Parts: sequence; structure tokens; C-alpha cells
Amino acid sequence: MDTGTRKNILVADDDPVIARLVAETLRSDDMDVAVAYAGDDAWALFQERPFDLLVLDIMMPGMDGLELCSRVRAVSRVPIIFLSAKDEESDKVVGLMTGADDYVVKPFMPRELVARVRSCLRRASYAQEGRPVAGMLICRGIELDPSAHTASLHGTRLSLTPKEFDMLALLLRAQGRPVATRKLYEAVWGEEYYPGNANSVMVHVRHLRTKLASIDSDQVFIETVWGVGYKIAP
Repeated sequence: MDTGTRKNILVADDDPVIARLVAETLRSDDMDVAVAYAGDDAWALFQERPFDLLVLDIMMPGMDGLELCSRVRAVSRVPIIFLSAKDEESDKVVGLMTGADDYVVKPFMPRELVARVRSCLRRASYAQEGRPVAGMLICRGIELDPSAHTASLHGTRLSLTPKEFDMLALLLRAQGRPVATRKLYEAVWGEEYYPGNANSVMVHVRHLRTKLASIDSDQVFIETVWGVGYKIAP
């Protein structure tokens, strides 16, 4: 992402304290921020000038965040992050299905919010440049570059062992489909699989989950598919 260009962010939240906190956090990271305290006002601002990313509260008077997201998605692929006190999995699913790129639960850590904003902006930049086609694996805030052997979550670097890296890459390439324990072992370890090897795979998956949770504990990234293996959670 071009760090030499200031990004224009639209923040919409009916709580002035939260709105100001978000705006000040992003401005301190060298971004330009416009603030709206209602969905209708945010929609009016969005129509007036271009923005690089939107941070939207869900529960707002008049037009709520979900309706605003739907309206924006009808005309633009600008990245959208929901910022909401609703932390049930069903709420997150609805938000993401509406078209949001990420979902941050209140209360939030300012550094985490900045990392997620940067991650969304970076993915949008990659898409504009056509970079994901060049082998970049991107899913739910995870970004893995096989050629550079780097991985990150929401812009924060993941420190992975070679086996953890290869396992995560294999799961990402499966795009949500289950990967058999046998396949994971034979592909990552390069050896013939025996039933006793399932424990080695399980231990490495646990370490991966721990490292992902150290950055984002609100989401489950790797699911166990009983009797089969593992998959990246949808």
C-alpha cells in the first residue's frame, strides 16, 4: 500500500464519545477522517466525496449500519468495517454477509482498530493492483505470501514455524473445504501417514490457533471437522 498517500476514512457512530475516539485514533495514524453521527448523514457524506474506507456502527437512528452498508455495496467496493457492541456470532455473520470486510467488537483496543483498518486498506490496494492473483492467500484478515514466506493477521505479523506456515497455506488454499488429517501430514511433513501421526497435526493446529487468537480472540479461524480433519472457518 502506498503509505505516502493519506487515506480518507468515514466514521459513522451515534455515540459522540466513540466517534471521536475512533477519529482521533485514525488521525494519529496519519489518516484524514470525516465523522457522522447518523446513517443518513454518513450516506450524504459518502455521496459528496470519495472515501478509502468506512467504519460503521450498526445500531444508529434512522438508517442503521446494515442498511447503509447495503446502499454503499450497491455502488462501491470501498472497504467497510463494522464497529459494534453486538458480539454474538450471528450478528457478525449478518454483518459480513451484508458486505462488510471486517467486524470489530466494542470495546476495542485502538491499536487493533488501526491494524484492521490498515489490513483492509492493504487488501483493497492489492485488489486494485491485481496482486492476489500472484499467489497471495487472503482470507478473513489473514494474509499469507508463499513467495516471501510471510504471514499476518489484521496487519500484525504472525511468527510461524515452517510447518505451521505450510499447514496454514494448505488450509487457506482449500478455501473453506475440509482438509484431511492424512493430507495435512503427508503434505507438511513429507512422510507417509500413520494413525499415530494425527497427534502431531493436532498439536500444530493448536499452536496455530493460539497464535491467531493472540491477535484476534473474537474469531475462530480453524475449525475441527470431526472424523475428517480441519478447515478455515467460513
